[in-house]
Amino acid sequence: MMMNRRTLIAAGVAALALSATAASAQDWKAKYPELTFAVVPAENASGVTERWAPFISYLSKELGVKVNLRIANDYAAVIEGQRSGAIQIASYGSASFSRARITGVNTEAFANDRNKDGSTGYYSMFFVLAKSPYKTVDEVKGKNLGLVDPNSTSGNNVPRFELNKMGIPDAEAYFSKVVFTGSHENALLALSQGTVDVAANQWTAEDDSTLAQMLTKGMLKNADGTPMKKDDFRIIHKSAPILNGPYAVLTDMPADLKAAIEKAFFEAPTKDKEAFDKLSDGQKLGFAPATTKDWDGTIELVQFVDALRKKKGS
Repeated sequence: MMMNRRTLIAAGVAALALSATAASAQDWKAKYPELTFAVVPAENASGVTERWAPFISYLSKELGVKVNLRIANDYAAVIEGQRSGAIQIASYGSASFSRARITGVNTEAFANDRNKDGSTGYYSMFFVLAKSPYKTVDEVKGKNLGLVDPNSTSGNNVPRFELNKMGIPDAEAYFSKVVFTGSHENALLALSQGTVDVAANQWTAEDDSTLAQMLTKGMLKNADGTPMKKDDFRIIHKSAPILNGPYAVLTDMPADLKAAIEKAFFEAPTKDKEAFDKLSDGQKLGFAPATTKDWDGTIELVQFVDALRKKKGS
C-alpha cells in the first residue's frame, strides 16, 4: 500500500494518541497500584464474598491493577472510607450516598443497577408474618418494628418518610420498640423468629428482593425447622418508587481511571456475564449510566428525616 504524506501524518497522530493513553494509564497505575471496592453486606459476609468475588476478579483483569473487596460493617463505614480516600469505588444505597454528599465526601456517581424490566428503581416494604393478624400499618401500632441501619434507604429513611405521610411522625412513639437489626437479612430473620412483628426491607420484584434470596437459600425457618415460603410473609405497605443506589468513585481520581472503571462496569454483562449475573442471581439487565445529580431528591428525603429526628428530640 502506498503511503502518502496525509496517511503518514494520520498514522503518526494515532500513534501519539495511543502512546499518550498508555502513558496516562501508567501514571494512574503508579498512583493506584491497588484499588478498594467497598460494599455493605445485605447478607452475611461469606454470602457477600461469594456474590462479589467473581466481579472483583473481572474488574482487576480489566483495569490491570488489583482490586480489593472490602465488606464494610455498615453504611457509615463506606462513607468514612471514601472521606479518607481509603475506598476508591463504592456501592451505595441512595440514602447513604446522599448522606455522604451532605457531609462533604468527595464522591461522584456513575452508574446504578438496571432491573430486568428496564427500570432503575425499587421499593421499601413493611413485611409481617402471614400467620399474624396484621394487615395494615394501623394494626401494628404498639408492636415491635425492625429497621435495618440508620443510613439505609429502604430500611430506615423511606419507612420513616412513609410513616410520616400516614400521620405517624414519631416511629418510636407509635411502636412499642424500634430496633436496628444491622442488615436487610437480619431484619427478616428477626421477623421470622418473632423478635419483631413488622420489618422494613427492600423489594424490586417477586423474585428480586432480600426475602426472595433468603428463601432460595433456605435461610428462613419455621419453629419446627422446616423452610419458610413466600406465602409465609405478607406485605402491609409498599412505598413510592426509590432510585436504585449508585456506584460511585472518588471525584479527584484521574479522569482516565474513572473512565476505565465505568467502561469495565458497562461492559461486564457481555464480557463476563457469569460474574455479572452472580451479583443479583441473574435478576439485573446491566448497569445504567447515572450522574450525582440523580440523587438530589434523595438528599431532600434524608434532610426531611433528619428534621423529624431533631423535632422529636426537641
